[in-house]
Amino acid sequence: MQQTGELNTTTTTTTTTKHSCSTENQPLRNKHVRDLVADKRRLVEVPYTASLAHMMNALVANRVVAAPVAAPPGHWIGAGGSMIMESDKQTGVARKHYIGMVTMLDILAHIAGDDDKMDGSDGSDLDQKMAVPVSSIIGHCLEGLSLWTLNPNTSMIDCMEVFSKGIHRALVPVDSHMENMSGVELVESASSYRMLTQMDMVRFLKEHAFEIGDIISRTVSELGAVTENVFAITHSTKVIEAINCMRAAMLNAVPIVRVVTDAPEQEYHKQLINGRGRKLIGTFSATDLRGCHLATLQSWLPFSALDFTESVSNSPLYAASDSPRELVSCLPESSLAEVIDKVVTKHVHRVWVVDRHGLLVGLVSITDIIRVLRLSLLSEPR
Repeated sequence: MQQTGELNTTTTTTTTTKHSCSTENQPLRNKHVRDLVADKRRLVEVPYTASLAHMMNALVANRVVAAPVAAPPGHWIGAGGSMIMESDKQTGVARKHYIGMVTMLDILAHIAGDDDKMDGSDGSDLDQKMAVPVSSIIGHCLEGLSLWTLNPNTSMIDCMEVFSKGIHRALVPVDSHMENMSGVELVESASSYRMLTQMDMVRFLKEHAFEIGDIISRTVSELGAVTENVFAITHSTKVIEAINCMRAAMLNAVPIVRVVTDAPEQEYHKQLINGRGRKLIGTFSATDLRGCHLATLQSWLPFSALDFTESVSNSPLYAASDSPRELVSCLPESSLAEVIDKVVTKHVHRVWVVDRHGLLVGLVSITDIIRVLRLSLLSEPR
């Protein structure tokens, strides 16, 4: 969902007990978190002393939008009071403490700080901002205030519940020292971890669509998967203004709409507006920064976000991608299967919903998709 403060911190209560129902005829319901991470690569992480510039390079090189920050054990309090350790497999001695998660939105929020100084005239401004240690920006955004693990024994349904509440990613321990636990944990010790994301979940569900049933043939409107409250920026909003708006509302992406108004342009385009009923012409996302060198980003700050997104789409990062950047949208009568396919093949975290005239009516996020699929699976006969 495109909501301010999307992460619901009350999910600390969702230590989600195991499903005790019979699942003999429900293969998908028999799946566990360990099945979702079976083929996942080693965890991408950064040391707490790394600069933000180094962090961005790591995100670009590994094509991810977030990474945990590792520090020596015994010196830090983890995000949300978490104590997630990497320990020696033989001795059990702690080697690393994961103190938080840093995302592209955290970097955006840091760049947007004191935005009156970030006018693009002095390249040293951005250089100085990107030279700070990554540990200094943990928790700038709501999602970074907590760090979660999901035990490998957690059921598919329980994992879907966690992700349906707005948690975007969680660490999954390998060789966990708490094998009999299930659900979300803030304390963990294991020899290594894997990252499980909402995108991994949706990709897995797409691969097992034949087990889901007829729900994926129903429309997103019929299923209640469309979020109608959608914040947008205008075609004239500058990059630095867009970053500041996203920082204030804790949004990872916003639609760009064309607006004709009598309001003073210099003020109207500095704020988020109600996007419903307006012509959708683009998307500005935190991940756009991954395809932009720092010097280039500095020069683009005073220009429009629309021009920036068109420019960054020509970046070698996106040119080499199997999913070239484009405006990904659907209709209210589009099937859930069609939307899931767009999310996975285009690797986007939300699909804008438009009417037949291309006017914005809402969005379907990965959170929405997981929510409606979970409710459907729970309602099926056991």
